[in-house]
Amino acid sequence: MASLWQFFGLPDPEAGQTSKRKKDEPTAPVETPGVQQQIAPLPNPLPAPVTALPEPVGAEPPRKLVPLGWTGPLTADGEPFHDLGALTSPPPMIPNRALRYVAPDRMNRLPTRGLASRIAQGDTIIVDLRPLVHMDTHQNVCRRELKQLSDDIGVGVFALDAEDKLLLLPGNDVTVDMHNHELGLMQLLKH
Repeated sequence: MASLWQFFGLPDPEAGQTSKRKKDEPTAPVETPGVQQQIAPLPNPLPAPVTALPEPVGAEPPRKLVPLGWTGPLTADGEPFHDLGALTSPPPMIPNRALRYVAPDRMNRLPTRGLASRIAQGDTIIVDLRPLVHMDTHQNVCRRELKQLSDDIGVGVFALDAEDKLLLLPGNDVTVDMHNHELGLMQLLKH
């Protein structure tokens, strides 16, 4: 019968020790004097059936092999010990792409050189021209600069709103779906 330790899948801490009962038990059978048994020979002896030998009471269960590449601790029996309290986490991943929000500076300019390098690295840029609400001419200048930038680096400029004041420039290796483009809140309210 399996012990409680084996039920939970843990090594038995008393597996190597012998109990007092095992020491007190006699090892050879005791014959009583005066009683003799006679065995009559069988005319056609049959071969004895093969039976498995019972395991000794104090025998250890076979050891589990240590997994290949195991670097953790081992128990006293040589089995791998999984310490559930040990915290090992992978190193944090540093993202290599970003979604960047750009608005005109105090002088109402866009940093187009910086945008070009960020787009080449894979960053997606959202340019917000809404702060230039009363400057239609300056908005058009910024749009022309973004169009020139997109032609130079080979990406498209996408409008995210109906007034073309919120523009998107996808980064290198970024895919933009141009078939299902529904803009505005009215399209969201219909569904």
